[in-house]
Amino acid sequence: MSDQRIAYRYAKALLELAEEQKVTDAICEDMRLFTSVCEANRDLRLMLRNPVITHDRKLKILKTIFGDKVHSITNSYIDIITRKNRENILEATATEFVHLYNIKKGIGEASVTTTFKLDSAMKGEFEKVVKKIIGKKVLLKEKVDNEIIGGFVLKIEDRQIDESIRSKLKELEYKFGENPYVGKL
Repeated sequence: MSDQRIAYRYAKALLELAEEQKVTDAICEDMRLFTSVCEANRDLRLMLRNPVITHDRKLKILKTIFGDKVHSITNSYIDIITRKNRENILEATATEFVHLYNIKKGIGEASVTTTFKLDSAMKGEFEKVVKKIIGKKVLLKEKVDNEIIGGFVLKIEDRQIDESIRSKLKELEYKFGENPYVGKL
């Protein structure tokens, strides 16, 4: 079974437990914290996937980082996953949990990639556009990528609007590559 499927199953079970205990919002914040710490710290992600580091050592590191910052259910969840030798899927499970939470709350997910950090006005405009497209509240993630040269790439659930200069240049390159007269002039 793929790690993504396993992560989905664990996330779904954790969401059901959180709903039963009426702490869904708190656990979701914990999962967001976990994913943001993993995104910001490459060494943590590598440590979680490293088979040489013992599971007890990994658990100790995770408790040091998250122990008093997260709900007791989240701590127990991290403990169980680590004891089952599945700490390599913790980040994927946290991401999947947030995704399932958003679906349950009717929140659409979107991401916008630009060459610079958006100010609040521009972010608000993107949120309005996405809300108009999907018809529900939006959680907009920002990414900065200088390789797109300019413009933006907007991903909305299963759709993508690519208005980047990089994609326009590739499109032109493709069109000129098919032209039988290119290189013959």
